[in-house]
Amino acid sequence: MSQATIERFGGGKTGAGGQPLPFATAVRAGDFVFISGQVAMKENGEIEPGGVESQTKRTMENVIAALALADCTLDDVVKVGVWLDDTRDFWTFNKVYASYFPNGGPARSTVRSQLMVDAKVEIDAVAYKPLPKAY
Repeated sequence: MSQATIERFGGGKTGAGGQPLPFATAVRAGDFVFISGQVAMKENGEIEPGGVESQTKRTMENVIAALALADCTLDDVVKVGVWLDDTRDFWTFNKVYASYFPNGGPARSTVRSQLMVDAKVEIDAVAYKPLPKAY
């Protein structure tokens, strides 16, 4: 019997002002990959300026990059959690989000919540990608 392992990817990332972020970007636990909440953070740690449309695009690109750390894509995503700062942004968010899942998306929950940083949207994800079997 093989023992399941946990792999962490993307630790050591920094936020605004170079402040270290104390979490892994992605964690693989067996055949599942968990993506930490992503916001519209640019490479320099600053939040993408603009409204929910530009921030959703940047956030989704950050989700894609986080998935890639564990060799996953959006096609592997089975569940998404979304937090919106303003309920009035829901329809605009939904339009942009849907463009990333042209064949239908994963299961999803969406809530309104005041976010920890000056972001309009945060997205986390769970992906399922079985590990190759060792023979």
